[in-house]
Amino acid sequence: MESEDIAVSSYQHQHITQLILRSDPHSWPVGMVLEGSSESLCPPPSLELRPSCNKSQPSPPLGSSSQPHDGVFPEDKEPVKYGELIVLGHNGSLANGDKGRRRSRLALYKRPKANGVRPDVIHNVSTPLVSKALSNKSQHSISYTLSRSHSVIVEYTHDTNTDMFQIGRSTESMIDFVVTDTAGGGQGGGAAGEGSGGGQSTQSTISRYACRIMCERSAPYTARIYAAGFDSSKNIFLGERAAKWRTSDGLMDGLTTNGVLVMHPTGEFVSEPGPGIWREISVCGNVFALRETRSAQQRGKLVENESNTLQDGSLIDLCGATLLWRTPAGLRHTPTLKQLESLRQELNAARPQCPVGFNTLAFPSLAQREIVDKKQPWVYVNCGHVHGYHNWGYRKDKGPAGPGGTAPASTGERECPMCRRVGPYVPLWLGCEGGLYLDAGPPTHAFCPCGHVCSEKTVNGWSQIPLPHGTHAFHAACPFCGTWLTGEQGYIKLIFQGPVD
Repeated sequence: MESEDIAVSSYQHQHITQLILRSDPHSWPVGMVLEGSSESLCPPPSLELRPSCNKSQPSPPLGSSSQPHDGVFPEDKEPVKYGELIVLGHNGSLANGDKGRRRSRLALYKRPKANGVRPDVIHNVSTPLVSKALSNKSQHSISYTLSRSHSVIVEYTHDTNTDMFQIGRSTESMIDFVVTDTAGGGQGGGAAGEGSGGGQSTQSTISRYACRIMCERSAPYTARIYAAGFDSSKNIFLGERAAKWRTSDGLMDGLTTNGVLVMHPTGEFVSEPGPGIWREISVCGNVFALRETRSAQQRGKLVENESNTLQDGSLIDLCGATLLWRTPAGLRHTPTLKQLESLRQELNAARPQCPVGFNTLAFPSLAQREIVDKKQPWVYVNCGHVHGYHNWGYRKDKGPAGPGGTAPASTGERECPMCRRVGPYVPLWLGCEGGLYLDAGPPTHAFCPCGHVCSEKTVNGWSQIPLPHGTHAFHAACPFCGTWLTGEQGYIKLIFQGPVD
């Protein structure tokens, strides 16, 4: 099992008082483990976090539910969709194609039977006995290693009111969405490590069990995110070395090694989007300011007025890949693949021409990737003039000449024959991942310097969002390929030459 290092301050006694909570369990803080009370001065070994009940009646097994299926999958009803996760940097699919749980986009639907879990009982045990205490393969649990001699184990029980979805690098069956590192800062849209080789996996900064999302099975189907996921033994093991602590209420909490960061938009993502503030989510779902560096020992300050509830446009960073959460309501404002194809055909029907060669330009099929078509439009990203491909216009002199300056031929920059500005000259590609659009407007703008084309609202929105890079850097990037944006705005309005006839 992979260790997600989490720790807690020194705990002096070895046992705590057994306490049965007689309040409604749904009134407890989400994801919280209730530990400690005035009775803890006379400590027994376990603390129960469940309402008073008949002990002879065990909790229903995970993956089962006494509830009816609520018509989730009958032929006469649509399945309930909680939302969709989209990995940034992939323009519609992974470079090697979407296969099973390893894909660029995953929709989360209501399960036929609930598989959610909630905290139930706390055990204080000697660290050498942890493996024996975790031997129950049917019991979800989180193990906090406080020292070499003392550990705290929190047992979880089945929750019929929630569905759980797990995300991580592991390909084991309990991971619902397999995510690999996205190649950031480059021109391509593929992901590193998608091949079968094992070298990349050992270098990945994404945890095998990165995070989990809990969705309420009843309207409004609220989705909440928590750091760390349960492994194949249904355990989360939080070792000695990383940030961890006991809260003022006597609760246990901690952060994973590289952290799970979340940013909620400040406005409606589809109307008035604005970048929020990046925060870190703890194992118990609490919100904290960022650490000084990604894996620093000291946690950030608790942000009490913010929550782990996902909203349309929330971004989730796993230190190697960034995911976008879209709600069903938000997705209704985005173009479908069929609509994107219609927009492509409309662009080509206008018969844009190269202003120098006068040849007609055409955007290639959405299915065509990486291979540049001979009729494909190219753009000078510093001015927006669209041309057909030509292999002249390199500026080899070193002195400035005009508003764009000059660059040697080795940089690949060229001089636009229309306005004489010098800059990158790249092919234009339509953004094929509709879930990354903020609206279904016409594709009139392109990100700089990669040349991915989409609506004005989409380029304007994404150009304002700083995405995590490395351990403490942030930079706006194209959501379709991950390339860092350049220029004053990060995008350009395209200037097409219409047909001369």
